[in-house]
Amino acid sequence: MAATPAYHHGDLRRAILCAALKVIRSDGVAAISLRDLARRAEVSHAAPAHHFRDKAGLLTAIATEGYELLATTLESSPTDATHQLREMGVRYVEFALGHPAHFEVMFQPQLLHGEDPELAAAKERAARALRSGIEDLPAGRRPDARRAGLAAWSLAHGFATLQLSGSLPALDDDPAETFRAILADRPTTYLP
Repeated sequence: MAATPAYHHGDLRRAILCAALKVIRSDGVAAISLRDLARRAEVSHAAPAHHFRDKAGLLTAIATEGYELLATTLESSPTDATHQLREMGVRYVEFALGHPAHFEVMFQPQLLHGEDPELAAAKERAARALRSGIEDLPAGRRPDARRAGLAAWSLAHGFATLQLSGSLPALDDDPAETFRAILADRPTTYLP
């Protein structure tokens, strides 16, 4: 695997974000240091602060990007209301497995600048996409939206978290297919 090229008068913000995502994937959020990221990008130790202010600012940018990616992923679910919620769950799992560093940061609010307007907007966009899976169910099959949304999110999030931590037994070669099969077994009355 080729090393990530060092920053040389290009997009420093993107270079720092990419380096941070790589560190999080390999060593976890606790290993993030703006000084280390500056060293990796071959810039002064103060340069990352121009874009992120502090470590929480960097992590907030990663979480914001993650929520935007998640929203885009969920919005690409099929429009067939009968299968939309199920496929949104599968897409949620695929997102988590495809973007593990983002996923790790997104759900640690104590590490973020929670008042950040871009973060709030990205979270709302993702939440709106998640809610649409419940709201688009046919009227006769639409359960209490809040409870159903919480149940569906918990199932997808829990599965993704367990898969990422290596805690699940390998049932299939494709974890998303495993999750799809679990949903086909209808483990909860909240899922169509």
